[in-house]
Amino acid sequence: MSSVNTPAAKRTRMSPQERRAQLIELGTEMLADRPLEQVSVEDIADQAGVSRGLLFHYFSSKQDFHLAIVREASKTMLERTAPDMTLDPYQILRDSIANYVDYVTENRETFISLLRGSATGDPDMRDVFEQTRTTMAERTIANLYKLHVDANPTTELAVRGWIAFVEEATISWLRDPRISRDELIELNVGALPAVALAPSMIASLLGTGAE
Repeated sequence: MSSVNTPAAKRTRMSPQERRAQLIELGTEMLADRPLEQVSVEDIADQAGVSRGLLFHYFSSKQDFHLAIVREASKTMLERTAPDMTLDPYQILRDSIANYVDYVTENRETFISLLRGSATGDPDMRDVFEQTRTTMAERTIANLYKLHVDANPTTELAVRGWIAFVEEATISWLRDPRISRDELIELNVGALPAVALAPSMIASLLGTGAE
């Protein structure tokens, strides 16, 4: 996609930190409607009102620029899906998953770029993906203490597997949404206790235990 019909931005003076942040912001905005590989250095420079050469003053290469965009996208997703600790355990989980599904729905190409980054040969891209997944896993495990669930290797492995399930289920739903948003959320939420908790803890989390 080209931005030849987009008027170039007026050049404004910025500090190096401000200019770098502006370029990354423009990149993440562009990522919302196109794959990462189609985020053009020329388009970004044009929108920022700078030369392509100046852009490479802030980033060593196009790959380095794309890496910065992916890092910012990961940060934004984690902020959008941060748990609301004022809720009860089940609602914390559901609220986080609902925010995740909504973020992915609104930023499909961003999400796909994050997933694709994990499959590239670039170790830095894979590291961003792994750090994102680790943060999500740690958040989930940290909240299970309310159900007296100890963090142990088995639980941690199960939670990591659940996150992979949520990612795959959500991206498949985006491609072919044969169930509703709420049904997807409930599917993702219900999968966690199924893989990570003992039966009695599942009942406690879901509020279906005996009176």
